[in-house]
Amino acid sequence: MKLTLGFSPCPNDTFIFDALIHHKIDTEGLEFEVSYDDVETLNQKAMRGELNITKLSFHAFAYVANQYALLDAGSALGFGVGPLLISKKDFNGEAALLQTPNSGLKVGIPGKYTTANFLLGIAYPELQNKQELVFSEIESALLEDKIDLGLIIHENRFTYQDKGLNKIVDLGDYWEKLTGCAIPLGGIVINRSLDREIQLKVNRLIRQSVEYAFAHPKSSIDFIRQHAQAMEESVMYKHIELYVNKYSINLGEEGRRAIDTLFKLAQERNIIPAIKENLYI
Repeated sequence: MKLTLGFSPCPNDTFIFDALIHHKIDTEGLEFEVSYDDVETLNQKAMRGELNITKLSFHAFAYVANQYALLDAGSALGFGVGPLLISKKDFNGEAALLQTPNSGLKVGIPGKYTTANFLLGIAYPELQNKQELVFSEIESALLEDKIDLGLIIHENRFTYQDKGLNKIVDLGDYWEKLTGCAIPLGGIVINRSLDREIQLKVNRLIRQSVEYAFAHPKSSIDFIRQHAQAMEESVMYKHIELYVNKYSINLGEEGRRAIDTLFKLAQERNIIPAIKENLYI
């Protein structure tokens, strides 16, 4: 049986899925047709129901929970891994502007349905003048004064200071202080129309793929490098260390509590619609 699978070319995802798609583990008769896309493209594909299994932002999941269920394996949650709000200028003396309605500040975001934008809406609901950009273009847009603020994710956490940009707030730190939970960034969902036996098998296989990656960390290096393009190897491994952890093997009670808390707060603030379905397989 062949299933369509979407995930990003970022090191954390290629690290997780290498063993699965290259048959380093027994896939129990399943084959996977892979799409490599940035997270916002994957979010949009999920909105259209195009893939059997896909990585997506938890923000986007709120809009497709009727069609997809969340797997316990493969998610990206953690402490100290949240998106950063940065700028070219130092806003320390003008922090009140961030909470001023109609401030005119233009914010570059990596996508409407990213968890980064989800968190920005919780922390700074007044920042409404948003421009969607590919995540890797946000730093350049700041340097060229096309935007006032930038919401960065992924490997840009490690590069913005080298370009002379300033951190205004770590939204992951904001979230941790607010809730005491790990921050839920992205998850792996599966189409509810598939047989439950297949759903459970895919969950099991992804867990085994993550476990294989941890047991053989150098096994996937060529695959990771192939998709990471110009990223230095040290940055690749920092990326993996940040986003792949115990929650990627199994959400567990802690991981589920973090996700439930995120959705509860977002629904209370009318950022997402009410969800009636059980989120999990």
